[in-house]
Amino acid sequence: MSAPDDLASAVRDEPAAEAQAQERTKPVGLGPIGWTRWAWRTLTSMRTALILLFLFALGSVPGSIYPQRSVDPGRVAQYFKDNPTQAKWLDRFWLFDVFSSPWFAAIYLLLFISLAGCVFPRALAHLKEIRRRPPAAPRNLLRLPHSEAFEGGLTLEQAAAALRRRRFRVVTGDGWVAAEKGYLRETGNLLFHVALLVLLFAVGAGGLFGYRGNVLVVEGDGFSNAVAAYDRFMPGSRVTAESLEPFSFTLKDFQASYVAAGEKQGQPLDYLAKLTVQDSPTAPPREVDLKVNDPLDVNGTLTYLIGHGYAPTFRVTDGKGQVAYDGPVPCLADDQATYTSECVIKVPDAQPTQLGFLARFLPTTVPNGDAWVSVFPGAANPTVQIFPFAGDLGLKSGQPQSVYQLDTTSLKPLGKMSAQPTPLNVGETKELADGAGKIQFTGVKEWISLQITYDPGREPALLAAAAAVIGLVLSLTVRRRRLWVRVKDGTVTVGGLTRTEGGGAAFAEEFAQIVTALRGDAPAGEPDGGDPDGDQGGEPGEPGSAGHVAPDASTGNAAPGARPDEE
Repeated sequence: MSAPDDLASAVRDEPAAEAQAQERTKPVGLGPIGWTRWAWRTLTSMRTALILLFLFALGSVPGSIYPQRSVDPGRVAQYFKDNPTQAKWLDRFWLFDVFSSPWFAAIYLLLFISLAGCVFPRALAHLKEIRRRPPAAPRNLLRLPHSEAFEGGLTLEQAAAALRRRRFRVVTGDGWVAAEKGYLRETGNLLFHVALLVLLFAVGAGGLFGYRGNVLVVEGDGFSNAVAAYDRFMPGSRVTAESLEPFSFTLKDFQASYVAAGEKQGQPLDYLAKLTVQDSPTAPPREVDLKVNDPLDVNGTLTYLIGHGYAPTFRVTDGKGQVAYDGPVPCLADDQATYTSECVIKVPDAQPTQLGFLARFLPTTVPNGDAWVSVFPGAANPTVQIFPFAGDLGLKSGQPQSVYQLDTTSLKPLGKMSAQPTPLNVGETKELADGAGKIQFTGVKEWISLQITYDPGREPALLAAAAAVIGLVLSLTVRRRRLWVRVKDGTVTVGGLTRTEGGGAAFAEEFAQIVTALRGDAPAGEPDGGDPDGDQGGEPGEPGSAGHVAPDASTGNAAPGARPDEE
């Protein structure tokens, strides 16, 4: 082939060569493995953990703004009734079930994984760090942020002993001593994050395997720890009826004491519930005094006293002369200062028509003009004002009703209603109009409201919270610092630096104290005690003892392996 042909062929092949070159220099995609590594590094970064922690706190806010089904389903139903359109949209985003919603669970799990992926590698790196020997002394200690030189006969052995007394980790070399202190700062930081991780795990375990319930018990009645016995029961997702501790108790007596006179008259002094408890069906009964903030503990299941009130007892005889109701009626306090209470009595078995009563209970009754009032929360002179009604109570309609409310819209008042009827004393009877029967006020009992909880993560969460506080204190108060001493020709040079931002002022004072101590250990006129063989200062078996680190004798530079930023 002639030269022109060769030139033409080269011209034709040139675009193809350029295309091949561009193909070779084209960036290679990350691929599935690369993207997985990138996603893991992003998820386990500290920035992502802080963002997730902020989202976790932000996501908890709706749980305190809107009523939650797990806590108060009645309020949720009322919210739907009052704001149907808004409630429908809120329910689509699980805002009535925040803590069991998929998006909250996703934040929780991502935060847990992020903290775990961030903390464990740091813990391994910290373990390597605390086993590493302090770096060799820099060539010129006077160039460090904290430095001083003085004349004296200080030996390397004396300098190492003085630093060890101050709990420094010490390494000696050829004419120098290196010391480091403050590893507890990073230890505290890791302890805080590990404790936060344990706290999240404990809260999650409590939500899965724990439960909480409320129950009201009247004096003389009992309670067995079964699902059907609760007034309200909120189990974890992994709780079954068999998970409950099989204990029971009977409320023998409840005693409330109040200030009897003076400016603080009527203020409560103490509440005491006397219980007879059986830890299991076969266990012997035991007497327990239940007080506020002093719960009953049965194998980790805690029973708290959270409230109390009065339960006056009534006997209702219907129009046919039959006793249709006989027992206590729990009342809700309308006035906490005097415990004036409102009661509702429903008698669906009365004949020939159902009966309902509104009652006002007055613990200590005194006349006030044409009215009757209570002046003391204790039951010194208990009376009851009765408002009777007759008609269909609506209990068969299928609509849920509160035992503390009586709908009187479809009921007929029995007799003339008065805003202040004559109160009944204990033992007195009120005859009902139209031959509907009678009601007798037979006595006064008291009731207590209890919260029964089981949370397997309670104690781990408490320990984790205490550990987090300890770790936070360590990370904020401990300073990481390094110090070196060189001894040459009777001149002692001391240099140091702190590895903690903002700790220079505090280290300056400590550095001055160390220099003063070294001056005191250096007898004037003694010969240089440097160990030319480099075999002094280290304790037997201690990492970084004599002979482990040696600088370059010709240059005075640090030994191989010292980090550049520590020179």
